[in-house]
Amino acid sequence: MSLFRKFFGKKSDSSEENIPNQERGKYMPEIKLPADERFTINFKANGGKFLYCENMKEINQSLTSILNENKWHDEKAFIIDKRLEDLFKDFNIESTKKASESAYFLSTCEYLISDDGSLLISSNQIAEKKLRELPDSFIIYATTSQFVENIGEGLKGIKAKSKEKIPTNITTIKHFKTDDGDKDFMAYGSSSKNLYLLLLEDL
Repeated sequence: MSLFRKFFGKKSDSSEENIPNQERGKYMPEIKLPADERFTINFKANGGKFLYCENMKEINQSLTSILNENKWHDEKAFIIDKRLEDLFKDFNIESTKKASESAYFLSTCEYLISDDGSLLISSNQIAEKKLRELPDSFIIYATTSQFVENIGEGLKGIKAKSKEKIPTNITTIKHFKTDDGDKDFMAYGSSSKNLYLLLLEDL
């Protein structure tokens, strides 16, 4: 993952992608940033909180920090994906099936959409609920292998891995609440969420 190697000191080979656009020829096409870098830029611009982790130890440390920051250790979590209860069993998270009783939503996602920094989710994560029915705060666990260029590519991926039954209620989460409460006017009327993304390097 080129962006993360740059951030965390990993060596990478020189390539044309490292040449600033202003140093390229006048008629050369603009260089398209790698999918991971575009997602990160767009996701943060949308107001999301991004935590990159190289291993599960760092994932657990980041989750601990989120729970401490929000004083959620004694609060219930709304969890639909049972795999997360096993993954984070050492946290003794009390889960509930009623969104109204929970302080936050702990979930996975289908894909991370690079072109607009959104998260593609489906009934695998939210059952048949609408976004407005879910808690205001999300903690999403995902991996770097879930990056796709656009929604179309994500939909193809869902279809390809869902041979027996294609999930329903497919939607994207794009607008996130910022610390200062400001939102882009395009987010007006949307179900914006306070969203943390725990991203595990798996490539």
